[in-house]
Amino acid sequence: MSLKSNPKIVLVGNPNSGKSSLFNQLTGLNQKVGNFPGVTVDRKSGYCQLNEHARAEIVDLPGLYSLYPKSADEEIVVQTLLDPHSTDYPDVAVVVVDVSNLKRNLLLFTQVRDLGFPTVLALNMMDVATKGGIQIDMEVIKAAFGIQVVPINARTGEGIKDLKYILSNPLLKECEPFYDISDTAGPLVTEVQEDHFFCNGYRAYQLALHAEDLPSLTPEAREKIAHSKEVSGFEVRKLQTEDTLQRYKKIGKVVDEALTRSPQDAGTDWTAKLDKVLTHKIWGYAIFVAVLLLIFQGIFTWASWPMDLIDGVFAEASQYLSKALPSGMLTNLLTEGIIPGLGGILIFIPQIALLFAFIAILEESGYMSRVVFLMDKLMRPFGLNGKSVVPLISGWACAVPAIMATRNIENRRERLITIFVTPFMSCSARLPVYTILIGLVIPGEAFLGAFSYQGLVMLGLYALGVVAALGSAWLLKGRVKSPSPNFLIMEMPGYKWPRWRNVALTIMEKVKAFVWEAGRIILAISIVLWVLATYGPKEDMAGVETTWAAEVAQNNLSEYEADVRLATLKLEQSYAGHLGKAIEPVIEPLGYDWKIGIALLTSFAAREVFVGSLATLYSIGDPDDEQGIKARLAAVTDPDTGEKFYSLAVGMSLLIFYVFAMQCMSTLAITLRETRSWLWPAAQLFFMTGLAYLTAFITYQLLK
Repeated sequence: MSLKSNPKIVLVGNPNSGKSSLFNQLTGLNQKVGNFPGVTVDRKSGYCQLNEHARAEIVDLPGLYSLYPKSADEEIVVQTLLDPHSTDYPDVAVVVVDVSNLKRNLLLFTQVRDLGFPTVLALNMMDVATKGGIQIDMEVIKAAFGIQVVPINARTGEGIKDLKYILSNPLLKECEPFYDISDTAGPLVTEVQEDHFFCNGYRAYQLALHAEDLPSLTPEAREKIAHSKEVSGFEVRKLQTEDTLQRYKKIGKVVDEALTRSPQDAGTDWTAKLDKVLTHKIWGYAIFVAVLLLIFQGIFTWASWPMDLIDGVFAEASQYLSKALPSGMLTNLLTEGIIPGLGGILIFIPQIALLFAFIAILEESGYMSRVVFLMDKLMRPFGLNGKSVVPLISGWACAVPAIMATRNIENRRERLITIFVTPFMSCSARLPVYTILIGLVIPGEAFLGAFSYQGLVMLGLYALGVVAALGSAWLLKGRVKSPSPNFLIMEMPGYKWPRWRNVALTIMEKVKAFVWEAGRIILAISIVLWVLATYGPKEDMAGVETTWAAEVAQNNLSEYEADVRLATLKLEQSYAGHLGKAIEPVIEPLGYDWKIGIALLTSFAAREVFVGSLATLYSIGDPDDEQGIKARLAAVTDPDTGEKFYSLAVGMSLLIFYVFAMQCMSTLAITLRETRSWLWPAAQLFFMTGLAYLTAFITYQLLK
């Protein structure tokens, strides 16, 4: 193969093989996350400068165990490798294998190699293998497979230079298959091979196997392959079993020759000792709760200073620009709409960064896999598959990718139930709502001298979401039929110190996505809100000045009080005021006023918009207000009683409402996409909104 100046290189490997760490090492910050064309499966790609002449595009394909896919993510990998017209069809395939599980990992490698790609074998986790007493003879591996082999440590960056050097030089295709399936698969393979000019029979066999799923094949070619399969008696399950068994048989001989084991050191014993504690039926859950409490405590304590700084900067920027710029509509839009709206989302960057930092550390260290295993025991009585744990835990970050992650659940019932209940898990978009309201109504004093009441309330809200998810799943388990049971099968990675570079990349990627996605929505809604809150029906707005003048004269208001009253009257008669007043009778039993009603409606675009909407509404007509968002909300009073409006009853009612409410259009859209039915998103919307309304009503009535 002649080297291209911009080759496309795909990373292939088993789950937990270190593929994502290698991707981070190769691409650094030069990466992006999107979707594969036509599907909602995450596509991670980036660029790597191999040498001064070659810059490669690196594509990180989803993890899989073999080319016999069982989930949508795995199907994407197979289609990418088989379809020359795919946008990610590779020039080179780098197969990442975990040396400590060499035999199992080599099954996928031999299959990819036999497709005829120029292939590089990256032997990862060499340090773990060495600690486990495993030694690898590289020359035996090279001779057996006829390809380039490079030992690496994807976590530390060891061997990356060697890998780049190999990739920057021409690589040859290997047409001689490691295992020849032609004799077993019959004349069909030869026929497909001749029709498509393949250099070996294994690619022809895989093409025949997946012909219906390859969009580039013409209907005539599909029909011909289907007819040939029928005539030749192409037995799919038998051939898959034979291919897997024969490959493992040959792989076993290579591994026996190349691999030597010496007595293991204390590392494995230490891992076993830790697992006895961390997965214990009692202590395991206690430790997990303590970890969660530490996370939520840290989110409040460590993020408070940078949050106050950001809040103050936006408040001062709004005030400065309102005085520096000429008065007019554009200045008001900027200082009363755009800046408060953006401030309402950017203020939460410290919390979002901390949340994802903790999650990344748990994943990097290997503890998250133990959590999945531990929580699986709780899932089964509620009708959920063990694999449901991964989407549910992912739901703490965002429900959209979490619902997409249910594709690896083969059982239809458990997949549908998991999709339905995942939005109950408190996602990162709820975090801005939680933090601002908890800060308003819950005192910051410490509990037992160590934990703050605010951290405990935050933990309680997340726990309430988990209870709601499990309870809803239990209600559904007898109502959704399933043809067969399903089980959790996963491996436990070894414990490792987190690689802080990977943690930092994760934080930057997630914060960037959060700010970009939320920021666009916030900006658009802030502009719309400002327009709605500034303008109103002519006849209503015309009477504002008359009413205001009469009140000023009657009550002898000061200049400041008069300005505030004028802004309030204008807001009440604006389009936003009319909209809020229209829904106020419905939400009044929950303790909400018309301004909260507007924020509830706008937050349906994205939950975090709630805070930005309130910030925009409360800044309208008050350009000299130097207060930040939190202080501005804390200063709001009830016009009837004169007391603080955001009381414990109102704050807790809002918190409970947002724990349960389906306030996210994106989640409904992805549910529709994944279930291919309007029934499930409609059921989510009505069930969750009804539950949110009922529980918020009870909370307010009990606490007011």
